[in-house]
Amino acid sequence: MNNPNPIQMQKFLSGVDYPCDKDSLVEHARSQGADDAVLDGLRSMPDRTYDGPNAVSEEFVKS
Repeated sequence: MNNPNPIQMQKFLSGVDYPCDKDSLVEHARSQGADDAVLDGLRSMPDRTYDGPNAVSEEFVKS
């Protein structure tokens, strides 16, 4: 399975209020119709508070 790129992932996080924790990011993406690949990528990120989209993208790429 191909990992989604951060641009695809960020489409599903549009409208998130930062700072935001990992669980809230996953829930928001799910509510926006994210597929399993995006949700799995978000779930595999460290469980911490993210201060903006760039911080999420950096961790998403590493996961």
